[in-house]
Amino acid sequence: METIVFIGTNKSGSSREAMKASERLGFFTVLITNKKQFLEQREEFTEVHQMVFSNIIKEELAENMIELQKQGKKIRLIVSFVDPYVHIAAALNERFTDSTVSSKQFLDMEDKIRTRNMLKHLPQSPYFSVYNPEESVSGFIKKINTRFPLIVKSPVSAGSKDVLYIKSKFELQMAILGLSKKYQNTPILVEEYLIGPQYLIEVIVHNGKINIAAVIKQEITFDQRFIVTGYSLCTEMDSRLHESIRDSVDLIVGAFKMENGACHVEMKLVNGNWKLIEINPRISGGAMNRMIEAGYGINLVEETLKLYLGGTPELTRKHNKFVYVHYITIDKSGRLQNVTGTGRALKHPGVAEVFIKPRKGKMLRPPLSMGDRYGYVMAEADSYASARKAALEAAKEISFNLESDHV
Repeated sequence: METIVFIGTNKSGSSREAMKASERLGFFTVLITNKKQFLEQREEFTEVHQMVFSNIIKEELAENMIELQKQGKKIRLIVSFVDPYVHIAAALNERFTDSTVSSKQFLDMEDKIRTRNMLKHLPQSPYFSVYNPEESVSGFIKKINTRFPLIVKSPVSAGSKDVLYIKSKFELQMAILGLSKKYQNTPILVEEYLIGPQYLIEVIVHNGKINIAAVIKQEITFDQRFIVTGYSLCTEMDSRLHESIRDSVDLIVGAFKMENGACHVEMKLVNGNWKLIEINPRISGGAMNRMIEAGYGINLVEETLKLYLGGTPELTRKHNKFVYVHYITIDKSGRLQNVTGTGRALKHPGVAEVFIKPRKGKMLRPPLSMGDRYGYVMAEADSYASARKAALEAAKEISFNLESDHV
């Protein structure tokens, strides 16, 4: 029984769509999860043929693979589309399959400090410094180049979690102490704050060739955290801008010496020069796969699976549409009673999809990470401006009605 094993998933987004692609490709699809609620919601995961509850640690996962093999499953691929499991899945894949993918590059990309040290010689590398747990905080602050504002983050942060905007030495001290308490014996990354338009680039590497599958311009909202609330698929781009992106991506991804793999690169254009925000060894989550499929007719998670199975990914565009995705956040906390206006939003011209994540009774809050985005509107049009306008206008129809009691 030809089997693909997925380590972890989110309820929706790219990781969930990858499992649907696995079933569509004809594979027996196994999900290993540490989320008990997924077992309770088992009937909703119709694309999953077998669900296994397990801790996500290498030894226990290896035992699960051996058990699956005893059951007669021929494991063709072990994979994850979820932070921070991409590397551990790739390492298991090397052990249990005839893998064409090296796990080392995934580890280098997952750890933000390893990434910074690997790329520090490149012009795309911003100023950074690393606080080590054995150092005194005051001594570290004295020795670094404190050109405020700064960004402080955990090297294993994902989805804007624990990414802090720092304006003073006092805030820097408090941030380091806070993250040191939360992540004991873990280094902390301090970076310069970069100002400029931000882009996300989806990349597929096949036999050493770096292919750009899509370029997406991001819109960032900052309150307590940096949250991406808008994504625009760059269907048409100035040739010089695209060439400069291509050159930077080739340098950055090329430094990892990846032969086969998928990743996404986030960069800012700062005074005419590209600077790397981060690189992650997977497709971006949320609506990214749906967005690329709507705009280009490419199901990127499906092509990634084909790549990891030893095949050739097909990245030729079937069509070209301008697509804009607007994410919905809220400005107060409370327990969700209901959501209204989704039907009206769907009726707006150009709106292709409305997605609402939380269920009734869920506690909601203003965004402290990307996980606190509670839905999106995706619109298609014949221009960037029209797609963006359609998505934003439709989103105004949607209301999250919260219980009024104090929380």
